Amino acid sequence: MLTQDQKDKLIAFSAALVDQENARILVEPQDRSTGYWFGGGNVVQDRDGSILVCGRYRNYGDSRTGVGAGERGLELAIFRSDSIDGEFEKIKSFSKKDLAWNGVDIVSIEGVALHLMEDGIELFISTEKDAKYPERLASYQKPGAGVWSIDRIHADSVENLLVDNIEEIVPFGNEDPSRLHCKDPWVADLENGDLLLGYCTHPFTWSSSGTAAMIRKAGTDTYEKVSRDLLSRGPVWDIAAARVTERLVVPKVGAFADSPDTSIYFYDSCESLRQLDENPTAVARPRGWSCEEIGGVAAGLNSDFPAVESITVESPLFVSPTGTGCSRYIATLVTDEGIFANWQQSQDDLCQPLVGHFLSNEEIAKILS
Repeated sequence: MLTQDQKDKLIAFSAALVDQENARILVEPQDRSTGYWFGGGNVVQDRDGSILVCGRYRNYGDSRTGVGAGERGLELAIFRSDSIDGEFEKIKSFSKKDLAWNGVDIVSIEGVALHLMEDGIELFISTEKDAKYPERLASYQKPGAGVWSIDRIHADSVENLLVDNIEEIVPFGNEDPSRLHCKDPWVADLENGDLLLGYCTHPFTWSSSGTAAMIRKAGTDTYEKVSRDLLSRGPVWDIAAARVTERLVVPKVGAFADSPDTSIYFYDSCESLRQLDENPTAVARPRGWSCEEIGGVAAGLNSDFPAVESITVESPLFVSPTGTGCSRYIATLVTDEGIFANWQQSQDDLCQPLVGHFLSNEEIAKILS
């Protein structure tokens, strides 16, 4: 169990790592205006030492009336840089047409995640497929909208990733309407060699979101669900959503040098899935809503997994200083020199590029001491 001092240090560490004021833009969206984003992916270090980031381009479109109003999630893209502080260049991309398979069209592309394996690389992809709700719930399906699920492709290198071996890993949850949509995968290598695959779930009404988790045992190709609700939604700012996007093992320094192995979990949330009009006489605070999520941090002892609790109960930790305040899809990469974080962040012109920030080992040790 974490002490209050340890929780305070983890919050300070997380805020310094995901520095909202000093992040630099890594990948621009396709237009500098509202509704245009790049993000929703993760970051890994390839075998040659280069840095890979992935995500999806999202263009303007209103999900409440179906994607016919705009292009929405139209392209999955992978970028490479020789170093963390270098320029990122696109090396691979997939369109909605590319990702269609088994006779089912793709309506939109959402979150994705790269994972480096011993003998290659794999890519987890969430897409909105042109599929129908269960018949008894058909009236809830928005015109032009589909159902989200998660697929996987793999190859010996990122350049050789093709859709030839695409397979469904997390089907949409027709048997569980409260978790009908499955999207936004994230991965973590566990200490015993297993792979943790987490993902976001939504009910058929799109009235909330949560996080489910699966384990792929080392040396196998099968996935076992270990949690339907990895992180409970909170009582205040995060009452509507609890979408985990990353697990980061806390460095064993300072207050954690002699503690049991601990991980922090970055998550996106909001106070409502609909925009809220704030009372002008009330205390002004970031609320978040629908696609304008703000973020917080949860934590748990590795030995107690999947037990995870929020340590940012009263207020969010990650809010963009510009635009709508949206700051989400945090991903991290641990290197020999420190930790590199990236996330999707709202700007003055209301677009949301992928931004990044690096925190050195020296700075980490100072914060956690």
